Amino acid sequence: MNNANLQARKVNAIARGQGNAYPVYVERAKNAELWDVEGNRFIDFGTGIAVCNTGHSHPKIVAAVKAQLDNFSHTCVMVNPYESAVELAEKLTQVAPGDSDKKAIFVTTGAEAVENCVKIARAHTGRRGVIAFNGGFHGRTNLTMALTGKISPYKHQFGPFAGDIFHAPYPMALHDVSVKDALKAVENLFKVDIAPCDVAAIIVEPVQGEGGFYAAPAEFLQALRRICDEHGIVLIADEIQTGFGRTGKMFSFEHAGVEPDLITMAKGIAGGFPIAAVVGKSEIMDAPLPGGLGGTYGGSPVGCVAALVVLEVMEEENLVERAAQIGAIFNEHLSALQQRYPQLIGEVRNQGAMIAIELVIDGDCEQPNTALTQAIIANAAKHGLVLLACGFYGNVIRFLPALTISDDIIQEGLGKFNQLFAAVAK
Repeated sequence: MNNANLQARKVNAIARGQGNAYPVYVERAKNAELWDVEGNRFIDFGTGIAVCNTGHSHPKIVAAVKAQLDNFSHTCVMVNPYESAVELAEKLTQVAPGDSDKKAIFVTTGAEAVENCVKIARAHTGRRGVIAFNGGFHGRTNLTMALTGKISPYKHQFGPFAGDIFHAPYPMALHDVSVKDALKAVENLFKVDIAPCDVAAIIVEPVQGEGGFYAAPAEFLQALRRICDEHGIVLIADEIQTGFGRTGKMFSFEHAGVEPDLITMAKGIAGGFPIAAVVGKSEIMDAPLPGGLGGTYGGSPVGCVAALVVLEVMEEENLVERAAQIGAIFNEHLSALQQRYPQLIGEVRNQGAMIAIELVIDGDCEQPNTALTQAIIANAAKHGLVLLACGFYGNVIRFLPALTISDDIIQEGLGKFNQLFAAVAK
């Protein structure tokens, strides 16, 4: 079996809407490396979109999952629960930012976590409106598409969307959107579109994921906290891509010293096993009535044991601190590349191991170089790399290496990226 044959079968069997970035079919993976069905090796700088923070097939996670399967695979946590779910909820409430008493619920996907945050906020406040931000990504369900601040490819053709959703600019200094501008826009919403007493929640990514890896300044998140406190609005932290050590803190909101009311958790939570969670202040989490929250597969016992081991591995291997080290290595290397290609690389940015370069034309950050970005992604596999793009204009290359990656593999991968960039930049 080869990649071309599998891709042909895939095109015939799977709807085109669920595309794939690479016609490379994985046979096995270990830590930060992948091997395809043809035996080709790749350094993985995507980790399944920030999912395998603990690397592919970490032996402790594999062992825990195998042991759980010997016992049972599913009973539904809402029918016959199990200790691993209770223990995981206890641990997640402990590691979440802030000192407030907290509770958790389990779902299956990040989008479900976001939707449940909105449900909980509305139940708690008795209000209807939700404010999100331009460029934000919150999921592909109808409500989360409405929250997402980017049309293509996420919202095109799929309307109408849920109502009572409002958007404001997200601060990004590179594109002349200041914190003051963003906050003024939120206040303007209160004057023009919805009274603050009708707003249930404000949802924000502390670092925009699909939007381009822009980190919200601490003063912005602190100001949102003040606005929410003033008006009785629930502050939702979408930490789906930023969570579990990715940014050099357990959760990115910690960089700003802000405690959100509700937090979405997914992606890096369980080393690749599908589980997601909402963790938040107890008095808010308990607003919905019994039976109002849940899902058949939410809190999968396999996902729960995997997530418990992820937390162990993160502590044992100091992965939160390691994320900061990884980010520093990438930043130094990519900044040197920017020095060589100042007309093509507009900015290098990172928060921990959430790293990006923004590609531009003639050194002008208002001219996104989408074509170069697409060419890099298209040719990455030929250079033994797995890379991901993002950004409002699709002109950002993002790097999401496993937090367990070795320095040697980082250097090898960055060397390959240098060669790839030089080849495409010609």
